[in-house]
Amino acid sequence: MRIRVPRGACDTHMHFYDTKVPGAPGTFLPGNFVVDDYRALQTRLGLERVIVVQPNAYADDNRVTVDSIKQLGKDAKGVGVVRAGVKDAELERLTKAGICAVRIMTLHGGTLGFDVMDAVMARVHPFGWHANIQLDGRELPKYEAQIKRLPGKFVIDHTGKFMEPVAPDHAAFKCLQRLVDTGRCWVKLSAPYETSKTGAPKYEDVGRLAKALVKQAPERMLWASNWPHPSARQNLPKDEDLLDLLADWAPDATVQKKILADNPAELYDFSD
Repeated sequence: MRIRVPRGACDTHMHFYDTKVPGAPGTFLPGNFVVDDYRALQTRLGLERVIVVQPNAYADDNRVTVDSIKQLGKDAKGVGVVRAGVKDAELERLTKAGICAVRIMTLHGGTLGFDVMDAVMARVHPFGWHANIQLDGRELPKYEAQIKRLPGKFVIDHTGKFMEPVAPDHAAFKCLQRLVDTGRCWVKLSAPYETSKTGAPKYEDVGRLAKALVKQAPERMLWASNWPHPSARQNLPKDEDLLDLLADWAPDATVQKKILADNPAELYDFSD
């Protein structure tokens, strides 16, 4: 690998699947991807910390995510899914189990959309949770005002996930940059293979957006593997290659350390 992985490096977005736990009706379960499999990846890449994100397959059944965090220990936290009617006792339980954010996923298969985001955030924000948002970035202008009203910090997945990659001067990308300018918005530089039209190994069309974001706010950029790449089962990217993209997107080693270690430690409140 071209990247020198710093101590405390964190993968801020990945999923676990256990075939013993049935998925929600009508959802896609890509296979059995459990803690032992992921530990092998961590060892290979030199990653220490991880944010486990509740997959669409399990809707608001957080069992697999919570159990995996427990197995991984103090260097793991999570993003869960709860409904607006969730009870305080359940939020307390999930918070103690390491859940620190709620997943808003407006794309196909998502459980919580913008129609319920305000109500859900009103429930979870008092417990210290933030919003973790995934959408087609081209729709950001439509939701910019609502996102800006969110309490506290919020995270945008996958470099904005522009389903048709846009140029850096596009109005929708400018909207993402305005959100970053709030000082409360963090962006995961991840999963370029999901949207890129130029393709591997460089994903240049997504890369130019990543470079613009790194230049704008290196202190609020994050990196993620998106393992086990549930949307790309037929053409799996190499995790080492995805990590090495940071050598192009953020060539400065000091900035790489921010993105891989310092920024996630701050956002997710990891301590040595």
